[in-house]
Amino acid sequence: MSASQPSRLEWYARRASLMSPAEVMWRSRDQAVKALWSRRRVTRAQLGAERPRLNGERRFIAALPTDTAARVADGPRKALLSAADLLMRGEWESLGVVRDDMAAPDWFRDPVTGRRAPADCYAFRINHRAESVTGNVKQVWELSRLHHLTLLAMAWYLSHDEAYARRVADQLGSWWQENPFLTGVNWTSGIELGIRLISLAWIRRLLDEWDEVADHFEHNDLAVQQILWHQKYLAAFTSRGSSANNHVVAEAAGQLVASCAFPWFKSSARWRQDSARLLERELARNTYPSGIGRELASDYHCFVAELGILAATEAAAADWPVSQAFWQRLCAMLDSGAAMLDGQLRPPRQGDGDDGRALLIDAPSTTRWASLLGLGEAIFGRLDWWPHVTSTVSSVVIPALAPVTVETTGRPARRPWHFADAGTTLLRTTSDRDPEIWCRCDGGQHGYLKIAAHAHADALSIEVRYGGVDVLADAGTYCYHGEPAWRSYFRSTIAHNTVEVDGRSQSIPGGPFMWLHHANATVIDTQDIGDAAEWTAEHDGYLSLEPAARHRRCVRLDRASRILDIVDEIAGGSYPVRLAFHFGPEVDAQLHGTTANLRWPTASAPGAARMELPEPLCWSLHRGEEDPIVGWYSAGLGRRVPAFTLLGTGRSVPSQPLIARIQFLDAERAIPNVCGGAAV
Repeated sequence: MSASQPSRLEWYARRASLMSPAEVMWRSRDQAVKALWSRRRVTRAQLGAERPRLNGERRFIAALPTDTAARVADGPRKALLSAADLLMRGEWESLGVVRDDMAAPDWFRDPVTGRRAPADCYAFRINHRAESVTGNVKQVWELSRLHHLTLLAMAWYLSHDEAYARRVADQLGSWWQENPFLTGVNWTSGIELGIRLISLAWIRRLLDEWDEVADHFEHNDLAVQQILWHQKYLAAFTSRGSSANNHVVAEAAGQLVASCAFPWFKSSARWRQDSARLLERELARNTYPSGIGRELASDYHCFVAELGILAATEAAAADWPVSQAFWQRLCAMLDSGAAMLDGQLRPPRQGDGDDGRALLIDAPSTTRWASLLGLGEAIFGRLDWWPHVTSTVSSVVIPALAPVTVETTGRPARRPWHFADAGTTLLRTTSDRDPEIWCRCDGGQHGYLKIAAHAHADALSIEVRYGGVDVLADAGTYCYHGEPAWRSYFRSTIAHNTVEVDGRSQSIPGGPFMWLHHANATVIDTQDIGDAAEWTAEHDGYLSLEPAARHRRCVRLDRASRILDIVDEIAGGSYPVRLAFHFGPEVDAQLHGTTANLRWPTASAPGAARMELPEPLCWSLHRGEEDPIVGWYSAGLGRRVPAFTLLGTGRSVPSQPLIARIQFLDAERAIPNVCGGAAV
């Protein structure tokens, strides 16, 4: 695992090596266009020199029905207003950082490093990948998605308290003034513009009954010009080729929402048509037929589904409906997402996650999948096996914009547990009397497209939960930019519950969002015979070794005895191996030779387990170590806490499997023995 970042020249060379000749040609043309567009850049001194060219009257017609606010339940309403009041006092959490400057934020300051990103340079000349230039650019961009303003706009919609609307108007005016076209870091990434357009459409919609709203939008030349600039940018610079992942979906969704909500420009009809076509094509490409995202990053599954529903709903309100096939794929995304959730509505933690939202109109504490399944119930109807969710602000307000009739067919009558196209398998107990044992097994492709930007080197890894508590945990993501050693660790094989062979990750990274070699897994067998469920898979990530090595893993959940067996085999020769088991932060671990006693007495679902470890390996227990990095858990971007990790080191023997067993125990009986340090 290398902690160093490639130089800019090395990065470009590696990136080019993963492109087709056609993509290289397109990117060369794209760079030439960006160089030419420097003439179109607008500075602060030039603001107001050009009036926007319109096609007809400036009017906003996509308002919500008048009774919508009254249908929001008291609980979600109070939570939203409480969050809005904190924000009015300047308090806001952004990617793990608690800010107190939100009353009048600096649109360019990174609160992590204190560095201020370029605000006066031509956008396409800013190296946003360099922390020395921009600080943590993800933090800077996050603020300009304007989600804190959609939340305040929703607070006004529910309360009609003038203070909320005034704060929104003041900060929008600030953003308009400080971010002229193609000037500064907030114009360097198309996904940010797409999300920002969705925010602007909903801010305008939620403030529709405020007497002054038109003065800040359609009667405001600068606001209209900004909306036009955003759409011109997205029409000219679209993510393509090996970068056409969730970014292109967000760009197309933002363009479609804006061209429907603000159809004021000569190109609006063309933008609406082009973005709808692009969105339908890319949503199909970015998801498997089962509905699981091809990036195999659970957080982006939710994000892409949100984008698709928002765009399709906006298009329906503008009488520009998307196809039934598009709705069908969105429905499949919600069905597969519902199937993967554990009993606490927690999704898998596979791959990268950045807590990205397409729109924020719920209190930030609201469970994302509760909101999304609420939307699904309103649009597609609830299947009997879906988990029950309570009403949220968004599940009431978004469907109210444009009630649609969707003809869905082929939905699963029973909760799926194996998704063959994605290589994702869920082994879980089915009794309602005991805390649920939930186990996700990873037997699919490495990631999406050649760079697989949001993938981790996690083939054959597993996650195990007990009543929603992380027992064997996916360590998470923690960071994207600025801390290469941590970025490298959290994506590496040794940071996942799987086997590392010959001291290297299964997949070879080429940069923080690029992989040069992919380890792809294949599911060999799955069985569910009632009392037990079993999964077997193997991957090809170590075939380049001499002799070639292949890792095979079998996981078996015995529901009756509440025992999970994990059997690993390394075929091909004898190699140095490390087998890692990472625990969630609520789990206390004690190691006695080849037995680990586990307990989580203060968790929401208290429990304990005994783990028998493969005897051929030498086992050690780690927590919160930095040299080398091991023993960490990240609940979200920008957050990490120490957590126990077991590492087994030794050499593999082709005919000798490595067998681990976890036996879950009754919490009340087991915990006193574990606390005493004796074998359970």
